[in-house]
Amino acid sequence: MTEKIDRRSILQAAGALGATTALGALAGCVGDDDGGDGDSSDDDGSADSDDSESMLDGREIQYGVLMPETGDLGSLGVTIRDGARLPARQLDGEVAAEFDVVTGDTQTDPQAGASEANSMVDAGVPSIVGSASSNVNLQVTRESLIPNEVVGMSPSSTAPAVTQLEDDDYIFRTAPSDALQGPLIAQVAVEEFDASTVSTLFLNDDYGQALEESFVNAFESEHDGEALERVSFEPEQPSYSSQLETAMGADPDFLWVVGFPQSGIQLFRDFYEGYDETFPVIVPDGLIDSDLPDEVGNPMNNVWGTAPAADGPGAERFAELYEEEWGESPSVFNSHAYDAAAVFILANARAGENDGTAIRDNIREVANPGGTQVTSENLAEGVEMAAEGEEIEYQGASSPVEFDDNGDIVAASYDVVRYQEGEIETQRTVEDYQPPS
Repeated sequence: MTEKIDRRSILQAAGALGATTALGALAGCVGDDDGGDGDSSDDDGSADSDDSESMLDGREIQYGVLMPETGDLGSLGVTIRDGARLPARQLDGEVAAEFDVVTGDTQTDPQAGASEANSMVDAGVPSIVGSASSNVNLQVTRESLIPNEVVGMSPSSTAPAVTQLEDDDYIFRTAPSDALQGPLIAQVAVEEFDASTVSTLFLNDDYGQALEESFVNAFESEHDGEALERVSFEPEQPSYSSQLETAMGADPDFLWVVGFPQSGIQLFRDFYEGYDETFPVIVPDGLIDSDLPDEVGNPMNNVWGTAPAADGPGAERFAELYEEEWGESPSVFNSHAYDAAAVFILANARAGENDGTAIRDNIREVANPGGTQVTSENLAEGVEMAAEGEEIEYQGASSPVEFDDNGDIVAASYDVVRYQEGEIETQRTVEDYQPPS
């Protein structure tokens, strides 16, 4: 198994692909040493056969992983990336195929992400796990993936706008839409804090704007709450004191903060310097990061949050595999990345080729209900079955991973968590959450 980890190696791979094609054509012209036509056959002209031969023999299954290894989401992006790399490592040597996993860094920046995606497209990568943040994912899908018929599947891009893409069915995601998370956070605020007023601080991008709006709409319409101040902010600023002053000056019952870890470090440092460290704060998945309290210099015991849960049928075995491979427990969206890569491998095996359209057409065939259940426990067997054209149903680590017509997952569960003495502790899991209709 090879892993290409930077732009230079991606471009080298594209060159190597051309060289390999040329050598293959030359071999076809000169034939075998004995003057044959290149076919392997018996004296009677029939092709050699082996009853144990796998449909995967001689195949290389390729996919890309496009995640933020640096920038505002870098601390989370690296572990999400490793979740997507894990299925290929798990299967290496367990199935007849070889694996080529091409990785790239979006830098949590839409332009950088699109550039990396274009490099992968130029190298012939047929499917990409990514991107992570919604503002990057939307630009990457519109500019790079959809026009080039490359399948994208994000494990963490949650903006509702992803559902509305005109994508010809090339864009999927294993993370649930924030159309679910916003109402859930409103529910948590009322249940935990008996809150009736809030001020919001949110990142000024597709993710922050959409999730903040989803939350406020639910808080006001379903719980008769009131949003006193709604304050946007730019990423990675040297200070957020003025934004906090506006939000906290309205005297809300709690503060709702939407952002990513790199900005969150400075924002929470400013918060604890100026305000009561017991004042309730709620954050979404983008700020659930085990490194955050140490970086902030505070245990953050006042901060609650929500994040998509890893409670699929394959969750337990996935967690074991992740810890064995990477030496640490998985965190937010790691299981969703594993599932995206596993679905790509299964669909690729069933398609029999590294072709975006063929992979797209087989995703629901391997993931949606019907056929033998495949999980992280028997993934190798599932890949062989998919290659043989047998009916299978992938059951993920994050969820059952059933896709609707828009490429969104049908059901999602959420963990309600709390920072406690610098650790993230799950308070409860809300299974198969559906917002009030």
